[in-house]
Amino acid sequence: MALLLALTLTACSSAGGVTPTAAVSPAAPPGEPKTVASDLAVPWAIEFLPGGDALVTERDSARLLRVSPAGQVTELGTIEGVTPGGEGGLMGVAARDDQVFVYYTAAEDNRIVRYRLGDTGVSEPRVIVKGIPKGGIHNGGRLEFGPDGHLYASTGEIGDRDLAQRRDSLGGKILRMTADGAPAPGNPFGTLVYSLGHRNVQGMAWDAAGRMYASEFGAGTYDEINQIKPGANYGWPEVEGRGDDPEFTNPILTWPTSDASPSGLAYAGGSLWMGALRGERLWQIPLGQDGAPGTPVAHFTDRYGRLRAVAASPDGTLWVSTSNKDGRGTVRDGDDRILSVAPRRP
Repeated sequence: MALLLALTLTACSSAGGVTPTAAVSPAAPPGEPKTVASDLAVPWAIEFLPGGDALVTERDSARLLRVSPAGQVTELGTIEGVTPGGEGGLMGVAARDDQVFVYYTAAEDNRIVRYRLGDTGVSEPRVIVKGIPKGGIHNGGRLEFGPDGHLYASTGEIGDRDLAQRRDSLGGKILRMTADGAPAPGNPFGTLVYSLGHRNVQGMAWDAAGRMYASEFGAGTYDEINQIKPGANYGWPEVEGRGDDPEFTNPILTWPTSDASPSGLAYAGGSLWMGALRGERLWQIPLGQDGAPGTPVAHFTDRYGRLRAVAASPDGTLWVSTSNKDGRGTVRDGDDRILSVAPRRP
């Protein structure tokens, strides 16, 4: 494949290719996907509850759904205050105990709101972070609880590139916070900002050792996976891809934007799994014991269309959502759908 050749170029002197670590075992292919739910509309994020059901957001309808492993879909409600438009709407969702957190585009900003989860819906909304820049593009939107128990949120620079380098802006960052929206203890700048220099992070995941990774949209040349460190600057807009500038942190892998346009990211079975929108495939990146990446392998290319959310379920499978109704895809019968994929260890 052309992409794999690009990834294995030696001594990549341009700002792009990153050589995979040869010592990492080759990736074992996943099992055949099974459809869990169908006829959805832009399912943007998936968050599993302890019993195995998942919370699913629909970006444009602002519906919050509960989906069982057997495929039963229950509407928990339409989130009030969501103003869909462009790449904005109801996006990330995370849960802890009986609390549900959503990231959405409101009339004036992007914000994070905490709810109480009940048997039939959510209640008691409380805005815990507001003032995240909003725009027609690059709204970020991913929410995940890390292994440290704190809530992480990805934000975009909404097309205003300078925001990514400004520490006083919430745009173009990864944020880390308590359940009340306060800066988490140990944050590098004493604010919500955990890392900066991002264009539009769309996926966050942690491996078994607690190392953090993020998938990020490039501009016209290189998409990225970065290993995230507190206080690190990932270079946008000064660098796209690998820059080898000591001021900025290089990505651990890059792709041509035609093969990726990365979205959701999860860790399972010794690999990172990344959904590709424009690339219309599921990327598997095996990781070594030191967290270094092996050679990426593409699965299901052009089979299901645009792939957005990727989440690891309690039973060890991956749930992957399509995003063919987002205005940029070709709608297939049954779209949008959630697929279940069984990863396998090398």
